[in-house]
Amino acid sequence: MKADHRTEAQRCDAMPCACPSTDPRSRAGRPTSSRLFLARLLFLVAHGFFFTPTQQLWSQSTSAPSLRFVDATTSSGINFVHYSGRSGRHLIYETISCGLVTFDYDGDGLVDVYLPNGSAMEPSASGQSMGNRLYRNLGSMRFRDVTVEAGAGDDGFALGATSGDYDNDGDPDLLIANFGPSTLLENNGDGTFHRRLLDTGVTPLGTARMSAGPAMLDYDGDGSLDLFIANYIQYDPNRGVQRLIFGIPAAPGPKDYLPDSDLLYRNDGAGGFTDVSSASGIASFPAAGMGVLAWDFDGDGDCDIFVCNDSAPNHLYENIGDGRFEEIALIAGVAYDVTGAQQASMGVDVGDVGNDGLLDLVTTNFSDETPTLYQYLGDGYFDDIGPAVGLGAAHRRVTWGVVLADFDSDSYLDLFVGAGHLFDIVSNSNSAEQFAVPNILFQYRHGKFVDVSDQVAAVRDIQQVTRGVAVEDFDTDGDLDLLCLNFDGPIQLLENVTPQQRPTVGLRLVGKSSPRDGVGAQVICQPADRPDTVRRSVVVSGRGYQSDFGRSLHLSCPIGSRIEVFWPSGSMDTFQLNATDAELTLVEGEAAPVVLLHKETMP
Repeated sequence: MKADHRTEAQRCDAMPCACPSTDPRSRAGRPTSSRLFLARLLFLVAHGFFFTPTQQLWSQSTSAPSLRFVDATTSSGINFVHYSGRSGRHLIYETISCGLVTFDYDGDGLVDVYLPNGSAMEPSASGQSMGNRLYRNLGSMRFRDVTVEAGAGDDGFALGATSGDYDNDGDPDLLIANFGPSTLLENNGDGTFHRRLLDTGVTPLGTARMSAGPAMLDYDGDGSLDLFIANYIQYDPNRGVQRLIFGIPAAPGPKDYLPDSDLLYRNDGAGGFTDVSSASGIASFPAAGMGVLAWDFDGDGDCDIFVCNDSAPNHLYENIGDGRFEEIALIAGVAYDVTGAQQASMGVDVGDVGNDGLLDLVTTNFSDETPTLYQYLGDGYFDDIGPAVGLGAAHRRVTWGVVLADFDSDSYLDLFVGAGHLFDIVSNSNSAEQFAVPNILFQYRHGKFVDVSDQVAAVRDIQQVTRGVAVEDFDTDGDLDLLCLNFDGPIQLLENVTPQQRPTVGLRLVGKSSPRDGVGAQVICQPADRPDTVRRSVVVSGRGYQSDFGRSLHLSCPIGSRIEVFWPSGSMDTFQLNATDAELTLVEGEAAPVVLLHKETMP
């Protein structure tokens, strides 16, 4: 078992009890379900959760705005319009699309955009899909559609996508999760892609798979990225399921169908993939999977997998290290929310919210469900502290895409959530709910998330139905911008114009024994001016709502800060930051990072 990435002091501080830490993979010492219930009951009482009004909104700020964004959509050149299928029959797969991908496909240091799309699946479909599109970043928040010349288009019905260098040739490839066979787009390294179909088989009913949340991870530690796909439901077109809400036709929910099991494909390192879903134990837990996140949550040196499940308990697949996984979400504390209720979880992101050196999870969910922030306590345990940190009680908006990002470079993570209802006729049955709504922006202040959406016109004044959300420094000015993929509508690109409080760097990792693009690596930053704090980051492939973004890590710290990189291979690199306002590249085993580009000189 590889060493825990935390210091001994951090491990002791994070432990839920005073007893010595044990192997995180061992069941010994973990509380029983009754002890878990009692602990969470005491947590609820201690934080006054039972006394929170059921319709209370998230904490509102009355102070002057400090986060600032402007809408840069019109001038960006991204003319993409999402297409849901528009059959008019309220089909379930039409309602859950779609995620997006941001990645540097051509290696020029600028982050490009890949936007999956739906297609006409029924004869009754209206309108026409423009298919999946690839937009090359030209700099200065301008993009050009290069789909045709790059060979990056796909006409399947896409629900999600992710990127990763699964052939370890130095450029990022794409995995597109479709309703039907999924697609692999192999990057040729010359600005073009080669298409391969990934046979995802059929459901136990014999129908096409409805693949939703994809991720890439090195689960077996051989240095090559394997493929994971969370499947949704076993779709049966002959059932004709249709829901009536107050007499109004609406799309069915996942419980109207049988759930499907997830898929895991092992990369053989020579261009082939082997389905190991059953052998690994992954196929033993069918559920309606959506957003996915794969990272070494317990610090034991192998990669685990979290899956958001719609209207069912979430899954946390713990990697045992011998090619098999165990599902431990209930024991770890991420199956349910703080009240013990299951949710319709949609998207997930990971980040060190309190700067304690431990990685936490935030998930999005359906209307009237409590927002969740699963704080990692260490030693394999999480606790939902959403109400205690200002995420409030149940609300009316359905939430999808989610990002934890430091928008003001104060070294603390803020939060952006994409929103919009599932049913386009929801206001006909309930005047308190709307299909298109503003998204939600939180700023982290003094240990709380404060809703500052009303202070940012580009967020407050735009009503849309956002699904996938991504965060990147698109214009290379040192701060993080936002991109929203909107259901049956155009995208929204938000440029960050917030005054930045601290210097920043972008850190890209290149593995040797580890995966080439650094997926799975964890980074600890100890700021030179705040030596008593640490912040942990992780490189993942697959996050948010069936999306992928953030391959370059955004660090807010001054020159002289200490950086530690823990590679999936088990090696560690340590260096002292000697440049800011730059994009740095660190190669596994090298003494110091190389300055790729200074941000002030970028186009």
